Amino acid sequence: MKFEILDRDGPSRAGRLTTKNGAFDTPAFMPVGTAGTVKALTPQQLQEAGAQVILANTYHLFLRPGTGVIGKFGSLHRFMGWDKPILTDSGGFQIFSLRGNARVGEEGVRFKSHLDGSSFALGPEDVVDIQNALDSDIQMALDHFAPHPATRSQDEKALRLTSAWAARARARFSRTNRANSQFAIVQGGLHEDLRQRSLHELAAMDFEGYAVGGLSVGETPAEFQAVLRALAPELPGGKPRYLMGSGTPEDILFAVENGMDMFDCVLPSRNARNGTLFASHGKVRIKNEKYKSDPRPLDGACGCYTCRNFSRAYLRHLFISREILSSILNTIHNIHFYLDFMAKIRYAIRSRRFVEFKESFLALYQQGE
Repeated sequence: MKFEILDRDGPSRAGRLTTKNGAFDTPAFMPVGTAGTVKALTPQQLQEAGAQVILANTYHLFLRPGTGVIGKFGSLHRFMGWDKPILTDSGGFQIFSLRGNARVGEEGVRFKSHLDGSSFALGPEDVVDIQNALDSDIQMALDHFAPHPATRSQDEKALRLTSAWAARARARFSRTNRANSQFAIVQGGLHEDLRQRSLHELAAMDFEGYAVGGLSVGETPAEFQAVLRALAPELPGGKPRYLMGSGTPEDILFAVENGMDMFDCVLPSRNARNGTLFASHGKVRIKNEKYKSDPRPLDGACGCYTCRNFSRAYLRHLFISREILSSILNTIHNIHFYLDFMAKIRYAIRSRRFVEFKESFLALYQQGE
């Protein structure tokens, strides 16, 4: 992996990260393809929307179809027909989101499958082996974070497990990797000293990149910003900085302003299927009656396939009628909106006008429809 910082505007960075399956520009948004697909889109539609890198889910792909199946194709790239970079997450978020079916211990985590109830255990070494079978370009080390709100002792225990698992994951990765890259995940809850301790311990292991995890799980915007404002500038400056799971435009702008480089979130694709669309003038809830006969495109400032060809009235009709095409057209738009948003951010940084762009974008976006 090669990471270059090409331009700066204050703490904001514009760069390029090169992997064995291609390069992508940063700041970057990674559409989420949990089970090896971004729901409702083909790989071709993803590329046409401007996607340079996507995220896939280690836990879900391990359960179905299984690494044995994907391994026969040589990589997840070949299995799903995507020839650009892929980042796979660690399974740490599944420990959090499926905690009723997960038991965490020193050795790792024991899950009860949400598919069929069967039990299985995953340690940090297992997660490396699974990701090697997927042959993802960027692999996340297994981490753990406490559910919000958490006590300090809960956050400290999660931090301790994350560091211990990271050391084991790094050792396994160093023995087995095939020109892939491995990122570690900084934990510590809302406690600045615990976050700094986590970062110090992980930085000593010399990962290829560092992520901030355990946010956007119920904390207030002020708490989110306080953690990121203190932590982001301390992350290793010459390596990629990844904010996990935070995906509102406002959060992305704040994070970029504080020096973060990579983002992912299910928000654009999930909201698309639920009829909430992102536009330069704010969110559009397409089911609203006022769009029933509206001949205008969803967003006159957008150049995506959906906005070039279809009216708000038609998009509303598809959604109300529960047509499959509704999810397709809505997702094309929302993913395009996010990726175009990131391209504008990169241009603003290169032009030394990021703060001006942020203020003008929010002034229009936060007006709402």
